Amino acid sequence: MSIQSRQAESGATALVVGASRGIGLALVEALLADSRFERVIAAVRQPASAEGLAGLEVAPGRSLEWLELDLDRPATIEAVGETLDRRGWRPSLLIHAAGLLHEAPELQPEKRLEDLDAASLARVFAVNTIGPALVLKALLPRMDRDRRAVAAVISARVGSIGDNRLGGWYAYRASKAALNQILRTASIEARRRFPNCILAALHPGTTDTGLSKPFQANVPDEKLFAPSFTAKRLLAVMEGLGIDDSGGFFAWDGQSIPW
Repeated sequence: MSIQSRQAESGATALVVGASRGIGLALVEALLADSRFERVIAAVRQPASAEGLAGLEVAPGRSLEWLELDLDRPATIEAVGETLDRRGWRPSLLIHAAGLLHEAPELQPEKRLEDLDAASLARVFAVNTIGPALVLKALLPRMDRDRRAVAAVISARVGSIGDNRLGGWYAYRASKAALNQILRTASIEARRRFPNCILAALHPGTTDTGLSKPFQANVPDEKLFAPSFTAKRLLAVMEGLGIDDSGGFFAWDGQSIPW
């Protein structure tokens, strides 16, 4: 990753998908505190029940917009794009923060091959791979083309094939590896079509959210991050990316991760 910091221009718009809780909510809060962004768009599955967003402070001259985006309903993804067109909003920052590791009552990370289940595999891929792919399809062409732009997906180090030494978590690992491939492939296309847009996959580190909650027992305190810390670190990584970094896979500390 290039060392030089590249500041977002004032008056910019940011869009966060999966913004109702966890890392996504923390990203929205951090962006609202950044004077360079006059508008933050929070795309959430159920806007009416997004209580975390309702409690955020919005400074004068800034705006927080809520839009419905349900990864299980692709029409809502395209509807967000149509709203951007209708209102003339062109984000210079797009972050896809939604993800799935476990889901009651039966979907849990697999420990062995015998745990694999077709429905669970399909569900994890729907949220972690297909959903972000459709978000990129709908929203990447609608980003700001007149200034430096960044489109990032929250991936995971366990999606690295080269770094896989422990095994397990078949569906989650594979879905994140597939997400990384989609991001990488989209970055190659973007070099031709959207030359000012940088695409990146980001590993947030183990963050104290509902996604990691059942698996935190053996995580040292210093390696379990508060969502606010993770959000600030990820934004710093994105800020430091140059066009030559597009298509890369980076950890929360800016270090490159092998595919």
